[in-house]
Amino acid sequence: MSDQDDRDELAGRRRNKLKVIHFDKNGKDLIESEKPHESFEDVAGLEEVKKKIRMNFILPLKQPELFAAYGREAGGSLLLYGPPGCGKTFLARAVAGEIEANFLHIELQAILGMYVGQSENNLHDLFEKARESKPCVIFIDELDALGGSRNQMRQHHDRMLVNQLLLELDGLRTFNDQVFVIGATNTPWYLDSALRRPGRFNHLIFVPPPEEAEREAILKLKLAGKPLSSLELSKIARETKHFSGADLEQIVKDAVEAAMERMLQSGELEPITQDDMKKSAKGRKATTLDWFATAKNYATFSDVNGDYQNVLDYMKATGLK
Repeated sequence: MSDQDDRDELAGRRRNKLKVIHFDKNGKDLIESEKPHESFEDVAGLEEVKKKIRMNFILPLKQPELFAAYGREAGGSLLLYGPPGCGKTFLARAVAGEIEANFLHIELQAILGMYVGQSENNLHDLFEKARESKPCVIFIDELDALGGSRNQMRQHHDRMLVNQLLLELDGLRTFNDQVFVIGATNTPWYLDSALRRPGRFNHLIFVPPPEEAEREAILKLKLAGKPLSSLELSKIARETKHFSGADLEQIVKDAVEAAMERMLQSGELEPITQDDMKKSAKGRKATTLDWFATAKNYATFSDVNGDYQNVLDYMKATGLK
């Protein structure tokens, strides 16, 4: 069987799973697209975030004739920012699920090539695949790694990759009425200013840590299927203010480890107890706090356009100093 036959067989198997492997001109496996099953119903809270996304992404696709009257077409881009571990990737998948679109998750390592110009070609190929399979959501994770400020870059090829990204985003306005680009970053202040120009990533959306009810729902989800005693997760949720989804997952892992240690001593299946969860929560601090300290400095002293006012509003509302 030839290499091309191998690739065709692999692509066929992935298509059966609603996934498609995309290859560059040299047959290199670039990235796989899929049709996510998640929707906004699976996203707890974040109502204002979902409202803005519906207005800019979802409704123009579902009701194009109404938006056409105002000169609005389906497509465009938005930038999700906030502390790490707060569900930016899941939210992007939910957007694709809402509009039943293909989903391309782009990370820097999937683009970088060994030779001059190869990275730019890879990036262009991925955008072309999205255009061929629209409606399509392109999700660029850790956008600051791909689209950092060119003024801070010493290598010419790094600046050229940013230039290529700008060209692809400009192309969205000309011939891609059903291609959506969602970027995610923990450090939006490090992005090249040209990426924030109207027509590119002009919709900046703050994704905060989960609220109390959302934290309880996350804990229930992470504990599902595990041996449990009677738990009062509402108390744990109340005591984990500012914890990210990733922080909560680690609390569950710590509690599981404590129960397993008892199991090894007793030789019997030991359930996860309220005390396990409480000790785990007390043994951890919210990793978002360092992020808020940094974001506050940028929002207070360097935010000329008021882009990060939402961060200051959230900190004031939740008692963060």
